[in-house]
Amino acid sequence: MATLLIRQARLVPVGAGVVAGPSPRPVDVAVTDGRVTAVGPDLPVHPGASNAEVVDAEGRWLIPGLWDHHVHLGQWTLASQRLDLAAARSPEDATAAVAQRLAEHPGYPVIGWGHRSGGWERDVTVSELDAVSGDTPVVLISGDGHHAWLNTTALLHLAMPVRDSVVREGEWFAAYARLSTLVGDDGTSPEAYRRALDSAASLGVVGLTDFEFSGGASDWLHRWENGCDRLRVRMSTYAEGLDEVLGLALRTGDVLPGVADVTGPDDRRLTMGPLKIISDGSLNTRTAWCCEPYADAHRLEYPSGQPNLSGSELRTLLERAHAAGLEVATHAIGDAAAAAALSAYAATGARGSIEHAQMLARADSRRMAELGVRASVQPAHLLDDRDLTEKIWQERAARCFAFRWMLDDGVDLVLGSDAPVSPLDPWLAIAAAVHRSADEREPWHGEQALTVAEALAASTDGWGTVDVGHPGDLVLLDADPYASFETSAEQGAWLRSMPVAATYVAGEAVHGEGVELG
Repeated sequence: MATLLIRQARLVPVGAGVVAGPSPRPVDVAVTDGRVTAVGPDLPVHPGASNAEVVDAEGRWLIPGLWDHHVHLGQWTLASQRLDLAAARSPEDATAAVAQRLAEHPGYPVIGWGHRSGGWERDVTVSELDAVSGDTPVVLISGDGHHAWLNTTALLHLAMPVRDSVVREGEWFAAYARLSTLVGDDGTSPEAYRRALDSAASLGVVGLTDFEFSGGASDWLHRWENGCDRLRVRMSTYAEGLDEVLGLALRTGDVLPGVADVTGPDDRRLTMGPLKIISDGSLNTRTAWCCEPYADAHRLEYPSGQPNLSGSELRTLLERAHAAGLEVATHAIGDAAAAAALSAYAATGARGSIEHAQMLARADSRRMAELGVRASVQPAHLLDDRDLTEKIWQERAARCFAFRWMLDDGVDLVLGSDAPVSPLDPWLAIAAAVHRSADEREPWHGEQALTVAEALAASTDGWGTVDVGHPGDLVLLDADPYASFETSAEQGAWLRSMPVAATYVAGEAVHGEGVELG
């Protein structure tokens, strides 16, 4: 019987209606075989425990483990190896960065990430990228992940038609899986995944939903066998992998085949997640499907964006998934996409989420609550999208990242990062939801902000204040997340720097083994 006994921890109140108050008195928390079995003062070590670990928290703050409900983990592991283009403010900035990288590493393919051309004054061309890159393949992935700017060599290598414009949406998603033919797969090895998981654990993350475009159950089992059994992982599938999942008879919540052979019959940390559907595009690529045209519609082939699937195609996918016991996670950025997705949920009875829900009508927020559809949102996106939204969606900005509407309407709200679009950092997401600004400016539509308690509750996978029966997924903090400040800016800065002393998954330490905890 494996037992973890945490002594003298302050339980941070988490859950609906929580109002932050004075720090509570420290208590002990016992975890046995992966579950919290006792909470109270001066708990004894369980008499049947053969290998009890006793940790003195010394008054630190204890919260349920944090979740990131939207991660592209393979892309996140690769992010550190890519050319960072987040600071590029023009095509010229980007091509200069490419030229510098090639001068430093001649002949090596360049994979860039993070430019946001939606705010640039003109469209880019393949020919200007060719001019600085020659025959070396160059692929510059937009910061929203929905398009890429490739040179001619890269287009040919990835078997795409030569053109003088960027590659968008479905064509790009299909090509992304072939990038390893350019750069190899060292960045997505089990060792690379392990490093990414350990980094997440250091921030208090105990679980994530992986929306990576490639791979499947066999890939995840291979990682599990090779040291990636660190956190809880829900593996999603896309339409291309749905037949494989159905062939394995996997339902949402089922443990992936083979896990029991690797880490034991009681291990439920690696499970099947939802079917992921990308129903429209993005703001930066101007492919998010909207009810009204973009302010710069004269530049666009589709003035209001467009759906990636017809209504019948969307309903068919939802019907298949629902009949097989799979939840559905439907990407919808624009308000037209959100409305269409909700109609499909209503027509099919499918369960699941709207991913992003970046712009929506108030009526659709209420409809989401009525249908029991979750809103899986990424607050840190508002930090990057603020200025572009004001420019091309204008007065509709008041309906963007409408977290307050959704909570007030009774929508189940969960937070994530969409890493690598935003960093895999739950405290950044929480801070963004609370403060809604990344600079000296006032909060952007502060009327839609969350309280710290609400943002924290949306980050714990539905688990409230640590109690008996909860999973032994726990995080010890060196500071009180509910510390009070005079301004939301001060509150946001406090949250972004929240120090994590230790993280436990199913009662096992995944971060903090070397921390002095008494």
